[in-house]
Amino acid sequence: MDKEKLNRLLLLGSEKGASDIHFQVGHLPLYRFNGELVQLKYKVLTADDTAAIARQLAAESSIGELGEFKEIDFAYELPDESRFRVNICRERRFYNIVLRVIPLSIESFEALNLPSVLADVCQIRRGLVLVTGPTGMGKSTTLATMLQQVNQTRKCKLVTIEDPLEFIFKPDQSIITQREIGTDTDSFSDALRAALRQDPDVIMVGEIRDAMTVDTALKAAETGHAVFSSIHTSDVVTTLRRIVSLFPTDEQSLVMERLADNVKAIVSLRLLPNKKRDGRVPAVEIMRTTRSIRECIRDQNRTHEIVDHICRGREHMQMQSFDQHLLDLYRANKIARDTAIDGASNPQDLITELALSGESEDPGMAESDSLDVDYDASTRFEA
Repeated sequence: MDKEKLNRLLLLGSEKGASDIHFQVGHLPLYRFNGELVQLKYKVLTADDTAAIARQLAAESSIGELGEFKEIDFAYELPDESRFRVNICRERRFYNIVLRVIPLSIESFEALNLPSVLADVCQIRRGLVLVTGPTGMGKSTTLATMLQQVNQTRKCKLVTIEDPLEFIFKPDQSIITQREIGTDTDSFSDALRAALRQDPDVIMVGEIRDAMTVDTALKAAETGHAVFSSIHTSDVVTTLRRIVSLFPTDEQSLVMERLADNVKAIVSLRLLPNKKRDGRVPAVEIMRTTRSIRECIRDQNRTHEIVDHICRGREHMQMQSFDQHLLDLYRANKIARDTAIDGASNPQDLITELALSGESEDPGMAESDSLDVDYDASTRFEA
């Protein structure tokens, strides 16, 4: 497959609004729309096809050539069109390729249907802010929007450490250094240690993967920096437990103390189908650290109490649990009742709340809210 043909396939996915593009031996090219995979009416890919795609992507990226590897990540760009985060892995001696579509422009909180309180979270001057969620739930996009808020509103030095670079920032009020693992530095922990000598105000670590990265991120927060990062966890409580579990048992109590002192906010995301089923909206759990929450973080036997403090802190601190936000989305007619229940942390409690408020059925949809969509999971569309 030549460069022109490959770029046409990638551009098609970007223009149609796909989140991911799959090239795999024995399958048609696949595009993910709103969580569902859709086949491209093209041709079934052979081993030679995927090998050619892998070589072409590598040749036009920072790595230059594939060499020997089991799996590899890098970025690929169509100038003035789109960027892609590329993962290539070996599968039964074949190449399996997945590209995550990264728009060139960074959306606002409003455009992404994210709570406006996140703009306030971006103004912290010291401490750790975590954005969490399963794969494909919008962590990178949310982090980019938060950093863009910093870029547009603060005169500061911002350092990002990513694997690979995803969104490219244009300096506005801030000056920005973006470093890529493998190309500019060897590891997140190495880059974090180096960043502390680069006069940063804000540091973004693309992903927390190990205890060393956690330790260095906490040191950066303890020495007066704002640190933003992401982690693959489902909610606030799971995030705290996951971080602590990265450390040996005899170090965990100290880690909990450090988290209690330095975590300023945790933002957890779940993308859910909207009412019309032609897009997705984020359900967002937001924790902002208070004195009571710090006490719960310090005591591993009390972390389950954090959600209650989140719920009670809604009015004054603009915190919210997943279930509170799901109720908001349902009552605003943005998601269906079944979607709210399926996405809830405590489905039975949500059902009870709906019953007590007399909301046993979906609110009526306006005529413009018909369920017609442009495609479904069985549709093939042509290149």
